Amino acid sequence: MSSGSGKLNLLPVLLPAVFLLSSVLSGDGSAYDRVSGRMDVSRSEVISKNGMVCSAHPLASQIGIEILKKGGNAFDAAIAVNAALGLMEPVANGIGGDLFVIVWDSKTRKLYGLNASGRSPGLLDIDEVKKQGHSKIPYTGMLPQTVPGCVDGWFELHARFGRLSMKELLAPAIRYAEEGFPVTEVIAHYWKLGAERLAEEPNFASTYMPGGRAPEKGEIFRNPDLANTYRMIAEEGRDAFYRGKIAKTIDRFSRDNGGYLRLKDLEEHTSTWVEPVSTDYRGYDVWELPPNGQGIAALQILNILEDYDLSSLGFGSAEYLHLLIEAKKIAFEDRARFYADPEFADIPVEMLISKEYAAGRRKLIDIGRVLREIPASDPVPDMGETTYLVVADKERNFVSLIQSNYAGFGSGPVPDGLGFCLQDRGSLFNLDPDHPNSLQPHKRPFHTIIPAMVSRNGKPVFAFGVMGGSMQPQGHVQILCNIIDFGMGIQEAGDAPRIRHYGSSQPTGEFMTDGGRIAVESGFEDAVIRALIEKGHSVVKDSGGFGGYQGIWWDHENDLLIAGSESRKDGCAAGY
Repeated sequence: MSSGSGKLNLLPVLLPAVFLLSSVLSGDGSAYDRVSGRMDVSRSEVISKNGMVCSAHPLASQIGIEILKKGGNAFDAAIAVNAALGLMEPVANGIGGDLFVIVWDSKTRKLYGLNASGRSPGLLDIDEVKKQGHSKIPYTGMLPQTVPGCVDGWFELHARFGRLSMKELLAPAIRYAEEGFPVTEVIAHYWKLGAERLAEEPNFASTYMPGGRAPEKGEIFRNPDLANTYRMIAEEGRDAFYRGKIAKTIDRFSRDNGGYLRLKDLEEHTSTWVEPVSTDYRGYDVWELPPNGQGIAALQILNILEDYDLSSLGFGSAEYLHLLIEAKKIAFEDRARFYADPEFADIPVEMLISKEYAAGRRKLIDIGRVLREIPASDPVPDMGETTYLVVADKERNFVSLIQSNYAGFGSGPVPDGLGFCLQDRGSLFNLDPDHPNSLQPHKRPFHTIIPAMVSRNGKPVFAFGVMGGSMQPQGHVQILCNIIDFGMGIQEAGDAPRIRHYGSSQPTGEFMTDGGRIAVESGFEDAVIRALIEKGHSVVKDSGGFGGYQGIWWDHENDLLIAGSESRKDGCAAGY
């Protein structure tokens, strides 16, 4: 969840893996040995031949493996895993939210991108929001709801690449929704926080708080309403969601509760196939999706960093971290100014991700001090909580998929009898009518969720993602630097301690004037933190908010799949 430039809002999470790292710190206070180049604590990678699934829940990963073993491909497995996560990890995702995908299709030997994000209601505009007394769209209630794009994304992906029927793909999630599943530790923590915030929203408590409270770790949770919704989708197709009973229920629920979504908004929804964009980073082509998402911010940061010899600076050094933070702030200034729905704004994507543009912006960095404010650029002359999963199969199709409600469960309200929350992506619109990301009817808001892919010599080598609002581009860069610059393995790159910068200018209208703040995970040397403070950085220590990573590497020499899964989450990598 993006924090804007206001008060820092970090959710302290008791993540066992993080505390495991901090409990075995070496004598200098670091969990990373910069001499040997290895983590003191990191579980081994998962290696397999026939297929691999990484997700934020072990049971969801197992479902993906079952689909692959049944004859399904990576695209089938990704849909089945996402459906399971919508049930098992409702604190982050579900069919009331949006979806973005980058895929490698082994038959056509081509990358494809899918933007399955929804648009704002036709009845909602800036004047209507201000009439209700808001200077910014809230995160909860009926106002921030946009059309859910997830289900249409599933069917677009399935129609183009799928093999098994949707009935087969949704059957495991339906079974678990009816019979129940045990709630895992990290998800239980976020569930409790969400319940405290959303308990009074329509139908939230009856759906997600059995017995009047959030389920605790190890308790069995059932969602029969969601099972019925999934069954309608499996039997009647995508129109059940966008034209049939589900759509009409959402329309009626919205009218009854003062919302703005209507049947027409759902009927008119479409996903968009887009061309992924890339930059070369030290011989690797890094691929992201263009706006309305924030993926190109990662490319901009990498372009700025490429001119520095990071490997000689060393992982965890104050010099490397300072460069990373400053590059992030520069890229996010452009993110705040330009990223929006390309159907409503001319976005200079090619210029923003060019090496020439990065060279100019790089000049703003001072190795010895912090940038408090970033001067605006003009790259074109005369120019007026989340879940990530990755799947690879024996044919070497790759699916890099990210899906989210945005802030935890989303807006909170649950349409009658459907078993899922509607997202709150509309809270990311800007209420300045002159801003590219301004709220307008039938417009996609700025989006935070981004999948990624890396190729070399025209072949994919790495599909990965990092969950967590504005952490995502920062996380993408840190994972890639860990692997490419610092020589870490696929699991090790995710286990290494991270930093997160807060307080950049935002597409919603906030501006950075003080340089922002850095959250520092356990594992960095105290001397490094002191050096960052001496450069002018405001540093806070925190045990949460550093994202959730999954990644699969294709070892072409041995034709093996090598995977890592986020140790800060409940999930796992599974292969066969």
